[in-house]
Amino acid sequence: MSSSNTQTKDLSDLFQPVQFGPYKLSNRIAMAPLTRSRAQKGDIPSLLAAEYYRQRATAGLIIAEATQISPQGKGYAFTPGIYNSAQVDGWKSITEAVHQAGGRIFLQLWHVGRISHPALQPNGALPVAPSAIKPTGEAFTEEGFKPFVTPRALDMAEIPGIIEQYRVASQYALDAGFDGVEIHAANGYLIDQFLRDGTNHRTDAYGGSLENRTRLLMEVTTAVISVWGANLVGVRLSPISPANDISDSDPAKLFTYVVEQLNKFSLLYLHVIEGATGGSREVENGFDLQTLRRMFNGIYIANNGYDRELALTARRQGSADLIAFGRPFISNPDLVERLRIAAPLNKPDADTFYGGGAKGYIDYPFLSEQKTE
Repeated sequence: MSSSNTQTKDLSDLFQPVQFGPYKLSNRIAMAPLTRSRAQKGDIPSLLAAEYYRQRATAGLIIAEATQISPQGKGYAFTPGIYNSAQVDGWKSITEAVHQAGGRIFLQLWHVGRISHPALQPNGALPVAPSAIKPTGEAFTEEGFKPFVTPRALDMAEIPGIIEQYRVASQYALDAGFDGVEIHAANGYLIDQFLRDGTNHRTDAYGGSLENRTRLLMEVTTAVISVWGANLVGVRLSPISPANDISDSDPAKLFTYVVEQLNKFSLLYLHVIEGATGGSREVENGFDLQTLRRMFNGIYIANNGYDRELALTARRQGSADLIAFGRPFISNPDLVERLRIAAPLNKPDADTFYGGGAKGYIDYPFLSEQKTE
């Protein structure tokens, strides 16, 4: 073993096995959910996706791309679903490929709420949201980008049906061979829209007080763990991210309460986007997210802007249990090994992030394939 490898091992346990619920992961590095918009007709995962995820199975944990729980939950062109048997069959080839490569893979359950467009909705319907408040920005449709529209506020009588969709999607994820699931409650999508007073102006049992605004998340969590059990379920939050035009008057108070309530379930993990999604880790009027890490009684996965040194520091300081990397995994299928030996990273091709085929998806080189000088 080289001295550099020995030194890296001495620095941190980032690359050492770790217990994760009933599983033993090979390291503390997670592949974050990454929308790649390569699903086939019918929201069925791409035939290439099995190879894409297999290549990255050296991550201790893969959290598969955000996956809509219903046709209504779709907000981007060419994203996969988990609401029918054809999609389950598509996902099976992916989970089998990851497992054969020695990896573990969870599925992220997703409903985008207002971050959609009639072009993406069944029968051209309006997207739904807690309140009829139009977001700024544009939706990615099969016809290109289109401005967001004013969504339709959900009737209270519709909410139990959405919760049931989460339960059914959870069962489909189990049938597809996933190792667990993550509830997407971040980045300004439906659950996050209910949590925040900037997007939730309801006056019924799902609006107003902290208890009411967190009600949907708690009911969804109850439904999901009815299928999986709490020790195979995680929740993703983005407490101070402005993603998708989301805001709250007091995020510290809100998310402290959210974590207090989630603790009642004894969930496997909390996955936190630290800062602005895909942007700065420092956000104006933010708060110390380590407060949530200290409060939460399960595993804490940290995400956003981590590089090798920041990840090593986080483990030395104990500020996270696992570190999630997103975009570096796009262009580096062997990211774990590159981080372990401090090897250079492949540069990503942003033009192939969303949509397309194999190019920019499964053709990035491994270290072993690159010529050494």
